[in-house]
Amino acid sequence: MRTGHFSPSRPSSPLHSSTTSNDSPSRHTFSQTLMEDTINEAGAIIKKWDLDTSSSTSYNRVANLFRDYREEALKFLDAVTNLQHGMHFVIKECSSSELLVQAQNLMQIAMKRLQKEMYTILSGNRYFLDSETLSTRSSRQSTRSSVSDEDEHDDEITNTEVSPRASEVEIVSELVMANLKAIADCMIGAGYGKECVKIYNLNRKSVIDETLYYLGVEKLTSSQIQKMDWEMLEKKTKNWLGSVKIAVSTLFHGEKILCDHVFSASDAIRETCFSEIARESAITLFAFPEMVAKYKKLSLEKMFTVLDLYNSISELWDEIELIFSFSSFEIVKSQAMASLVKLGEAARLMLSEFESAIQKDTSKAKAGGGVHPLTRYVMNYLVFLGDYSGAFAEIIGDLPLSVQSPLPESYFMSPIPDEDDSPSSAVSVKLAWLVLILLCKLDGKAQLYKDVSLSYLFLANNLNYVVSKDGMEQRADVIAENSTAEMSSPEAREWFFKFNSGFEEAYRVQSSWVIPDPKLRDEVKISLSRKIVSGYRIFYEKYRESLRSGGVKSVVRFAPDDLQNYLSDLFYGTGQSEQGTTAYGSVSPSVSISTASSPSHGR
Repeated sequence: MRTGHFSPSRPSSPLHSSTTSNDSPSRHTFSQTLMEDTINEAGAIIKKWDLDTSSSTSYNRVANLFRDYREEALKFLDAVTNLQHGMHFVIKECSSSELLVQAQNLMQIAMKRLQKEMYTILSGNRYFLDSETLSTRSSRQSTRSSVSDEDEHDDEITNTEVSPRASEVEIVSELVMANLKAIADCMIGAGYGKECVKIYNLNRKSVIDETLYYLGVEKLTSSQIQKMDWEMLEKKTKNWLGSVKIAVSTLFHGEKILCDHVFSASDAIRETCFSEIARESAITLFAFPEMVAKYKKLSLEKMFTVLDLYNSISELWDEIELIFSFSSFEIVKSQAMASLVKLGEAARLMLSEFESAIQKDTSKAKAGGGVHPLTRYVMNYLVFLGDYSGAFAEIIGDLPLSVQSPLPESYFMSPIPDEDDSPSSAVSVKLAWLVLILLCKLDGKAQLYKDVSLSYLFLANNLNYVVSKDGMEQRADVIAENSTAEMSSPEAREWFFKFNSGFEEAYRVQSSWVIPDPKLRDEVKISLSRKIVSGYRIFYEKYRESLRSGGVKSVVRFAPDDLQNYLSDLFYGTGQSEQGTTAYGSVSPSVSISTASSPSHGR
């Protein structure tokens, strides 16, 4: 009856019986033994550096593992990795095993030690984690360190790549950063990323805060700013101007490099980490210019402080976008942009007030026909504005010329050819426009003289002052100051390019200016020649030969005698010389002041 009956409780053959009855227990026993050995071996290394028990020597409890025992540090990291792998296996095979409790206790001991090591490295190596050192790391190093491989942490602290020409500080910095990265990789891999980040953030945020404090960057409110007198606010503004580039290009840049390196194992962690340590301080940094722009006591003389602030942010904008590229930093970039906008609005308002002040000036003409104080003030103001051509061009943009001006409609036409819409042309248009307003105002003041000849003298003297303050003379003094200075060929080349551009632009403007009196016209040209040609000649002779290999004709466009000839064409009022030709035949007149330079009452 039972012959041939298959019983599930009994094997159907001796072979099956042997295999089935013994395989599972033996495999379990083997795995148990292997895990015990793995955990015990890892535990022996980890307990050696236990901070709390007597199993480790008192010296080991206070020693710096990663600084003083680099080989031991490597073994420690390997032990943690092996322990972690063992824990995963035990959980899979038998989640209730006592081995898991033992392994968890060992992991807590290891993580506590690594937290202590990270704190010690961060607090004890601030000099070697200096932002300036970090911000000068090569792009190759930054790129290399931003790519991680979890299998490479064994070599991280022993095979750190450094340039053969690196300084001792840079070498130590690289090793310190490698240690921090190895610890972070290990803790994050073990599920202790939160604890690791907490220690890192507390330390590095204090570094940022302390550095900004020593740079003089304060967290101020709008109310505090409004209550300050201008002398105090100007002092703080100058301090901010001297600190902002260091803060952006060195401090925040260096901190981002460090954060990207240490937490390269996780994009999410490195973004969160850098955001937590830098965002608040960056907002504080970029909020100050906006508060200055809203200062209720701004006047015309404060225009240049506003432009300085605008220029600083504008010049750093590319770096700001690069450093604060994470989405969590949108608020920082928004604050920087808000400051730019408010500074631009303040500058435009002051420019409008400046134009209005010229038009509303009621002061009398100067006795004896000398240079009027209004002429000195306006031209000096415009010369300073010319130094901010980049920021000025961004600020004025498409700002229209005044539509309420009493000037003739013809003066609203652009003095620059329509096809030239470059930023420098926009600045030239606005400055030329302000000069025209001044000249027309002076024309009105000239009419107050009872003596016709004195009226002409007044106009001639003031026009001469305007000419002497023009950009051509200013740029040529630049050359004179550098005519004896030693500089490299690339530096000399750059100076020639600047001179070429400056001279051509100034010539284009002044070729349509007029000085009716021949004697005065000659005196003005002689004065310009002395200041421009003599200094240029020295510079020309000194560097012309050194630039020949680089194509001297494209760099040195004017010989000294050429400049002399070009200057002789100026101040005839039509953009032409007495012979009817211009030195620059293709350059259209930029400004025509012949109408404004003579009295309108028929003289």
